[in-house]
Amino acid sequence: MKILDKYLLKTFLTTFTMVFVILFFIFILQTVWLFIAELAGKDLDFFMILKFLLFAMPRIIPLVLPLSVLLSSIMTFGNLAENYEFAAMKSAGISLQRAMRSLTIFICILSVISFFFANNVIPYAEYKFINFRTNIAQVKPALAIAEGQFSDVGAYNIKVNKKSGNNGNTLTGITIHKKSVAGEGGKTVIKAKNGELISSEKSSTLQLVLNDGYYYEDIIPKKYEDRSKLPFAKSSFKKYIINIDLSKLNPTDVNDASITNTNNMLNVSELSYTLDSLHKKMNTDIVSFSENINQRLIIPKTNKTIIIPKNKPLPDDILSLYKTQEKLDILKVANSTIESIIYSVNGTNTELETKQKIINNHILSFYDKFVIAYACFLMFFIGAPLGAIIRKGGLGLPIVFAILIFISFHFINTFGKRISQEDGMSPVLGSWMSSIILSPLAILLTYRATNDIGLINMDVILAPFQKVFQKIYEKIFPFPK
Repeated sequence: MKILDKYLLKTFLTTFTMVFVILFFIFILQTVWLFIAELAGKDLDFFMILKFLLFAMPRIIPLVLPLSVLLSSIMTFGNLAENYEFAAMKSAGISLQRAMRSLTIFICILSVISFFFANNVIPYAEYKFINFRTNIAQVKPALAIAEGQFSDVGAYNIKVNKKSGNNGNTLTGITIHKKSVAGEGGKTVIKAKNGELISSEKSSTLQLVLNDGYYYEDIIPKKYEDRSKLPFAKSSFKKYIINIDLSKLNPTDVNDASITNTNNMLNVSELSYTLDSLHKKMNTDIVSFSENINQRLIIPKTNKTIIIPKNKPLPDDILSLYKTQEKLDILKVANSTIESIIYSVNGTNTELETKQKIINNHILSFYDKFVIAYACFLMFFIGAPLGAIIRKGGLGLPIVFAILIFISFHFINTFGKRISQEDGMSPVLGSWMSSIILSPLAILLTYRATNDIGLINMDVILAPFQKVFQKIYEKIFPFPK
């Protein structure tokens, strides 16, 4: 039996290594394709590009590893079934469960390793990757701004249609959103036909010179009733200079690392600690806001005192006790108070929603480290019995099944995460949705492969149709009695 275990393990490991290397190379090419416009032609040496890709590699593992396990399982067990090796095993009294025992132990070890990899290596690589990308902007400032999309640079979000020049410092079609200090979104928009980036490696200031543009700024009136009119100021300029402080964003040393405020850079213990702090902070903000809003609901006192006899009930219309001018003053104060409270509630609600999304992202990152470990286990128990059922090895039919199953897994996983990020469902359910949906498939395939049942029993599906067609045929062509 040890010889059989060694044979199965050797066959699986050979296929797994080949598939993993091929898929990893394909995904690396995809990463290069995504960042080629950001890296090419910017005078970066080969070592910096290699370092950039090295930090990007670990984030590919959560995609490559489950797919490699699935495809290698289908190919290995498909080859064994196609060459009648499983039939020889069964004739010798060796069941499918016994044949899968050594590989199951290997997959369990692989799942544990993948968890520690996701918990330690991937956060560190993400930390180094983001810092490296950000720090390059100090040496090559054009890298801080990508074409055709908004780039977060200091206190500005900058979008350019085209970059040109030797180092990409000449910009065309510039749109800039200046961040609000109060955290209320962008209140200032700057548009310019062209501009130029001017920087120095010795300086932490990035100078952006804009030419022929317009400056738009939203104005917040002091009176709440005037805010619905959405007033703004507009001005034009021939030349406008923006100085962007990159000292906090980009340390002068490209090997320096100072950015730590992302959930993908934290391990399980750090995420648990951070989540506890975020929950406490959010609960404190809710209590503080509720106490503040209750105090604002108190109606201010008026100079007039109205005395009502004890035996006389209050009238239904309390305003009838006041004169017309006093009624107008009371209604004006009430209306202003209500608008102020609504504005405060809406602003606080937006702030709390943002904080909840941050919490959801941290929860998703927490459970992602466990999902990748379970995904290896799940894909093996889908791929191994599926290969034994379809009885096809090689790179033909197994690849079709593997791609369909993995696309379904990845789509459900992405769909669950997106909904969870927007607080549409529990982040725990969003993280485990793909695993929960595909686990019954693994159980079903393992059961059918163990009991020598085909993938689909066509007789059960075709029998009702055969009966219907037989009755129709008998009515059209009745047999002579």
